[in-house]
Amino acid sequence: MIKDITIGQYIAGNSPIHKMDARIKILCAFYFIVLLFVIRNPVQYAVITLFIAFMVKLSGVALKFILRGLKPMLFILLFTVIINIFMTPGEPIFELDIFSWTLSITKEGVVTGIYMLLRLIYLVIGTSILTLTTSPLMLTDGIEKILSPFRVIKVPAHEIAMMMTIAIRFIPTLAEEADKIMKAQTARGADFESGSIMRRAKAMIPLLVPLFVSAFRRADELAVAMDARCYHGGKNRTRMKQMKMSRYDIYAGIVFFVLSAILAIAMIAF
Repeated sequence: MIKDITIGQYIAGNSPIHKMDARIKILCAFYFIVLLFVIRNPVQYAVITLFIAFMVKLSGVALKFILRGLKPMLFILLFTVIINIFMTPGEPIFELDIFSWTLSITKEGVVTGIYMLLRLIYLVIGTSILTLTTSPLMLTDGIEKILSPFRVIKVPAHEIAMMMTIAIRFIPTLAEEADKIMKAQTARGADFESGSIMRRAKAMIPLLVPLFVSAFRRADELAVAMDARCYHGGKNRTRMKQMKMSRYDIYAGIVFFVLSAILAIAMIAF
């Protein structure tokens, strides 16, 4: 499951989404997240589904690779659906008596659970498209540019952008390191899959300790490398590649405007 983590990975390409300005992609991703939690009816979800399919096709990244990022979240997805099904009040369609408790599955709960499941899936896919089509360097510059107006109130825009990007960038690296350690421990007789929950939790200790040591070592090496390159914050920092908007960013604005209009019409009409 560790190797299925796709957050933080970048796939080079020549698609229109790859060519977009990083700032516009980040803003579009945030706007898309807002839209996900605004939509309410099946027609709007159908429109969002078509939009997601169009974005995946346009990005040039294989859908199978993007869906791999959902595997580590299966437990969270199922837990969210179950909680919504049993905890949402409404018209009961099935009741289950467990000791002195009565659990009711309601019609409204099933609908809410399905909607929440779709929201989370589309949220992962949308953010994955952002990280898979934007290099870590451009992602850092984009976040810094977006946060730069807040420097007036002493917000360290560059430092925040750098920390966020480094954290995202090292997720696949640490996942690969964890996979190697797990295979090494398994070859030495460790068992991570059988037994009770407590036994499996204790079996994770030989994995977590070397993983933390490796993470601290990599952090120290990164700090030494940055210091050797005379990095002392983002003040007066220059860039080899300057970000500039292109026609693809204008097209993205038009697409999101049309999407918003369609969703608004669907909300009013249905």
